Amino acid sequence: MARRVKRADDFLVAGRRLGPGLIASTFLAANIGAGSTLGATGLGYEHGWSAWWWVGCAGIGSLILANTVGPKIWTLAANKGWRTVGDFLDDRFGRPVRGLVAALLWIATLMILAGQLFAISQILAVVAGTPVWAGCSIGALIVSAYFVAGGLYSSAWVNMIQMTVKLVGFAIAIPVAIAAIGGWSSLDVAAHATTPLTAKQVIEYIAVIVPSFIISPGLIQKLYGAKDARTVRVGVSWNAAVLLLYAFAPAILGIIGHARFPNIPSEQALPKVMVALMPPWLGVLTIAAIFSAELSASDAVLFMLASSLSVDLFKTFLKPQATDRQVLLVGRLAAFGGAIVAVLIAIQLGSIITALTIFYTVMAAALTAPLIVGLYSCRATMRRAIFSIIVSVAVTALTRSGLWGTLTGFVIMLLP
Repeated sequence: MARRVKRADDFLVAGRRLGPGLIASTFLAANIGAGSTLGATGLGYEHGWSAWWWVGCAGIGSLILANTVGPKIWTLAANKGWRTVGDFLDDRFGRPVRGLVAALLWIATLMILAGQLFAISQILAVVAGTPVWAGCSIGALIVSAYFVAGGLYSSAWVNMIQMTVKLVGFAIAIPVAIAAIGGWSSLDVAAHATTPLTAKQVIEYIAVIVPSFIISPGLIQKLYGAKDARTVRVGVSWNAAVLLLYAFAPAILGIIGHARFPNIPSEQALPKVMVALMPPWLGVLTIAAIFSAELSASDAVLFMLASSLSVDLFKTFLKPQATDRQVLLVGRLAAFGGAIVAVLIAIQLGSIITALTIFYTVMAAALTAPLIVGLYSCRATMRRAIFSIIVSVAVTALTRSGLWGTLTGFVIMLLP
């Protein structure tokens, strides 16, 4: 696939020629990653069935994206040649908004990439006793190799393979794991030993995660690669349907992990269940499925880093006269450099969910109101957008709540 990447458009938006199947698979590859596997299973280990909300919120957000923002912004992007969300912000509000969002999200995005690499290190720690630094480095090297080579075009096809491995692995593993603890009745008993999420925690997940999957720059830039608006609706809707169903899987596996291994770190529950409760052949397949999930989500994050730095910062501010070849080179260097920095962050991490929550919270607070209001209303202005971003992030930091930050942004954008 890398041999077919000749232009920046091939690298950044796959030449706008992806069909519904590839759109669905590349979205699922991005969405079923560290948070949806090790992180969500860790939540299931602690909170039982209520862990559904972590991945379930992603499915709800994806369904909204497929039928509202997605087709509308794809049509604008195709007509105007946009390649990033920054292109939309520049067109709608001006370069200052584009630069502010790009810089803010580039920093936040390193946290989510670090979370994916940390998850890879946890898998290798359980399977092979690999130290954290080595596990993170191995993951970064693998995902950088194929993404830097071909960008979205190559990763979309690799994602199809990864999605198949992960879904087949989980589909086989779940009934085997349930049988290993004595069936559904034993699973229900085990679930009662966990502590459900509180209503406040569920509301916070809805407020932060649902908007994040509607306005995520990485996901929107993936849908730019679709061949038409119908492909966006169909492909992203397929992705949403799978997420809503898959959301039960980590909850189930977390409950099983809590029942059989009550004194392990919660985010090691998934690989522990796969290694200890599965026959060897299935354990290998399911560990491959988890590893594949972390890699596929990592390449989605590298895509955000590469496109943001090469187009939103380098091409827009540093060298407007840059050639297509130079933009392509900077995109590749940004992905490789971002992976190195993320390894250093990941080594210091203590929790996958913490890293992803930081990213989702900052992204939802900073980008939801400007993007949604800017897309559907003519009243929004550049000054209002900048003020909304700054104040929303500040409110989020002060209250430690993405809900209040996001609501603040909408109030600022919508006030007369």
